[in-house]
Amino acid sequence: MAKPRSPFRQWLTRHVGYPLEGMLVHGVNALFGALPLDRASALGGRIARTVGPWLPGDARARRNLTRAFPEKPKAEIDAILQDMWDNLGRTVAEYPHLEQIGRERVELVGIEHVDALREDGRAGIVVSGHLANWEVQSVIARLNGLEVGVVYRAPNNPIVGKLLVKLRGAATDTHIPKGPDGARLLLRYLSKGGHVGMLIDQKMNDGIPIPFFGRDAMTAPAAALLGMKLKLPLCAARTERLEGARFRYTILPPEAYPTSGDRNADARIVMERLSRLLEDWIRERPAQWLWIHRRWPD
Repeated sequence: MAKPRSPFRQWLTRHVGYPLEGMLVHGVNALFGALPLDRASALGGRIARTVGPWLPGDARARRNLTRAFPEKPKAEIDAILQDMWDNLGRTVAEYPHLEQIGRERVELVGIEHVDALREDGRAGIVVSGHLANWEVQSVIARLNGLEVGVVYRAPNNPIVGKLLVKLRGAATDTHIPKGPDGARLLLRYLSKGGHVGMLIDQKMNDGIPIPFFGRDAMTAPAAALLGMKLKLPLCAARTERLEGARFRYTILPPEAYPTSGDRNADARIVMERLSRLLEDWIRERPAQWLWIHRRWPD
């Protein structure tokens, strides 16, 4: 168990560390926003490829990749890591340009499923993972008349959190934080007919163990549980980076829910199915997933 920080260190972080970090993030965002989209994306990728290998997350990503792909030689793992940092840097640089990306740079597959979600008179859930530029998904939905609220983990730094909410304004006006308060807000939002987007590839300590790349990963079952409880369509969606700042967004038909009568068992089946789908997508384009996550308990 981590040792609690002293009151002084907490004060220092809150009153000095957070403001300095906020200034840096605002400055970087202003720089990328001042550049044309393609130049911003390329610069973000170049910076991340240079700096990323020196960050602590690189070692975690390498370990995750090596365990997920034990058959791959070191040179291939190195190449995936470099491309992962490139994708992450581009994603950060593209935040100020989400609206333009949504309008001009996305090939949409499965538009009929977006239309069905919009027109069926019910709430709905769209699940995905941290693939390519995952923020593009909500922009595409909104531009096609489907407002999708985002379930997200608020950053520790509230200054950065406010900026991210503002930047995501190109995608959605509705932000639902994770946690007990957010869960109640999510249930109310769905009960009133809203649509939500949920990323299901982050570790959740009080989730359920679901196989992912051959190892159990603690996974939030909320999407399946809520979908079955409220009888809502649950669609999986994928974003792929095709080249530079161009993307393909694919949304699949709604999942078929098991009907064993055991809600928890049925939710596990749905989450196992979605995790296998996500794993297949990652295997196709491994550099476009966020390997720096602490996805597994070990």
